[in-house]
Amino acid sequence: MDLSAFMLQCCTFVAKFYINYMNFDLIVVGSGPGGYVAAIRASQLGLTVGIVERESLGGICLNWGCIPTKALLKSAQVFEYLKHAESYGLKVEKAEADFTAVVERSRNVANGMSKGVQFLMKKNKIEVLNGNGALISPNKVEVTGADGNKETHTAANIIIATGARSRALPNLLQDGKKIIGYREAMTLPGKPESMVIVGAGAIGVEFAYFYAAMGTKVTIIEYLHGLVPREDIDVSKELTKRFKAKGIDIMVDTAVESVDTSGTGCKVNYKSKDGSKAGTVDCEIVLSAVGQTANIEHIGLELLGIIPEKGIIPVNEFYQTAVPSIYAIGDVVHGPALAHVASAEGIICVEKIAGHHPEPLDYENLPSCTYCSPEIASVGFTEAEAKEKGYDIKVGKFPFSASGKASAAGAKEGFVKVIFDAKYGEWLGAHMIGYNVTEMIAEVVAARKLETTGQEIIKSVHPHPTMSEAVMEATAAAYGEVIHL
Repeated sequence: MDLSAFMLQCCTFVAKFYINYMNFDLIVVGSGPGGYVAAIRASQLGLTVGIVERESLGGICLNWGCIPTKALLKSAQVFEYLKHAESYGLKVEKAEADFTAVVERSRNVANGMSKGVQFLMKKNKIEVLNGNGALISPNKVEVTGADGNKETHTAANIIIATGARSRALPNLLQDGKKIIGYREAMTLPGKPESMVIVGAGAIGVEFAYFYAAMGTKVTIIEYLHGLVPREDIDVSKELTKRFKAKGIDIMVDTAVESVDTSGTGCKVNYKSKDGSKAGTVDCEIVLSAVGQTANIEHIGLELLGIIPEKGIIPVNEFYQTAVPSIYAIGDVVHGPALAHVASAEGIICVEKIAGHHPEPLDYENLPSCTYCSPEIASVGFTEAEAKEKGYDIKVGKFPFSASGKASAAGAKEGFVKVIFDAKYGEWLGAHMIGYNVTEMIAEVVAARKLETTGQEIIKSVHPHPTMSEAVMEATAAAYGEVIHL
């Protein structure tokens, strides 16, 4: 055997020994919808997997975010149905909301989902490592348990999926009692008489709807131009109209200067951005809904030379960091902080680790959903964005007031708006507001993935009567072929 062959054999032996020495092929730090999905997909691909979680499996989404908030919102919706039962030909004697029971139902739903993730971990033979995880080398994670005991685990690859928390502003410091974040907003011991919500993104408007439906006097203060400022302007205007009809006070282009909590309640001092208006709103509780901050502190990044940029971890298109064996997905990396985005990133990441050849995620075809009432769903460019990018566009809009299914359901508010490239028929964007539209947006996402044109949507038969007909009708409106409007 020549020297080169001998050296190759030795290197192969060392590599095999090193890999076999590892506890796991993969350790995932964080068990939210990015982390636990990545862990399951990795197990399906034959990797041995450990997952680190300091609280409950499922992370913020299942325990303190997506799922329990939807349970609260469903209770609010049912309560509104009961209050307006006569419009459906029904009589209900004085419907009342038991706020404590509503919160308890939400927690039970969250607990059930977390137990479901526990089952999935066992089913897929994923070892759960309870405690705080921190990187101590490119292949080692130190897990500190609730009792302070530390254990070190090794893996060929590590994924950081530690999620995010409510963002704190210097002039809006959360004390958990008078100035709260979304977590406290889900478990208040009683219904507040009045609430100021700072921030009108998805979290802000969802809680605004919930508390207003429960009977709380709600005021929204938003620094930007309108409610849900990232959505199409027509959606923002429609939601504003509907919220005002529900008795919600709305102040936009307005900054919160300070909050005085020295008295029994809160005094929220505000000023318009142009300085033309200033004042104070009195309330019982202030909810800070001004965004999120990635959980990247105290997990060993700097120790390994992984330097965050603007509060997030820089990664390549397959979520690999500057350290080849370490990856990051979800709210800690660039992109929208959405559960389904984290899940998609996790799947792509582990498929790449396992030697497959996944496509990078198309960040221009990610749906966004907001679950207030009326619901909001969107994907792709807004009308303004399409024009800014230089497209010659066709825009179609179909109101649910012209939909038979919406009329029968007593949900005629809102519309579907679609945007197409006039030259090639490319579907540039879709924006919906109305009853159950979060269940309708997937059609657009799939159609855009398949490069479906406007004419192909018009010729695709949609069932009648359904809310989804509005997608076809809006598309027909863009091409001057709409029938029912």
